[in-house]
Amino acid sequence: MACRALHFVFKIAERTKTIKFFRELLGMKILRHEEFTQGCEAACNGPYDNRWSKTMVGYGPEDTHFVIELTYNYGVDDYKLGNDFLGITLKSSKVLENAKSLGWPVDVEDNMSYVVAPGGYKFYVIDEPQPVDKDPVVNVMLSSTNLTKSMKFWNGILGLNIFNQNEFSIELGFGEDQAKLKLRDIGEPINHATGYGRIAFAVPTSELKSYQENAINNQYKILTPFVTLDTPGKASVSVVIFADPDGHEICFVGDKEFRELSQFDASSEKQLDKYIVKDEARKLKN
Repeated sequence: MACRALHFVFKIAERTKTIKFFRELLGMKILRHEEFTQGCEAACNGPYDNRWSKTMVGYGPEDTHFVIELTYNYGVDDYKLGNDFLGITLKSSKVLENAKSLGWPVDVEDNMSYVVAPGGYKFYVIDEPQPVDKDPVVNVMLSSTNLTKSMKFWNGILGLNIFNQNEFSIELGFGEDQAKLKLRDIGEPINHATGYGRIAFAVPTSELKSYQENAINNQYKILTPFVTLDTPGKASVSVVIFADPDGHEICFVGDKEFRELSQFDASSEKQLDKYIVKDEARKLKN
């Protein structure tokens, strides 16, 4: 597959509660966990130069599933949510069953059930059996102030295909069988606050610079120009970080190297649990 949707990044303040939500309520698995001693050159953890961790969670391998990246900055206890992120849609009756057994609130909006993760992020749930032959993640929904401008960027500059479109929203993606990006016109200015996220896609590494050049030539903003990031003991991955007309962050990564980097790590769950215990102990001391 030449280009594909990869993941969405959340900055989380309550790691213990958030991990419980993703594992026990959404039913996702811990795929990778990494700890870092300082900030990321591409601002992967936001504008923070401190110790942080990255946990990838999802319903299956990153090669075939759209997953969630949970970024935890040690010492940062709160993020303010704006109106930029609208929700992620899942197809899974099991999520609603899990919510009921855990006593987790389930709300309804426009005839769609949804649950809210610690930190305020919404997950809409289609009440149908969770598919076993495809990814249960249907789409990521972000705000737009002008769908025409959004379409010009996402379709015309980044090359995502248009799958559905009406007066109020547009759904795009690289493939029919992948999770989609849904942009919805909210009719008001977008505020990203401090809890803003980032969506990531994989493209051929050889094409990264041409995507960057195309964006620059059309006067779009590049947040992080082409750079190669090192992860100790793993593959180095090249990235370009774009901003769309509404300031949403988009990470394009080189596909081949990212596939090497993103292999499932069977030890990651134990590593994560170990660091959670240590961090909770640290907080009690303070």
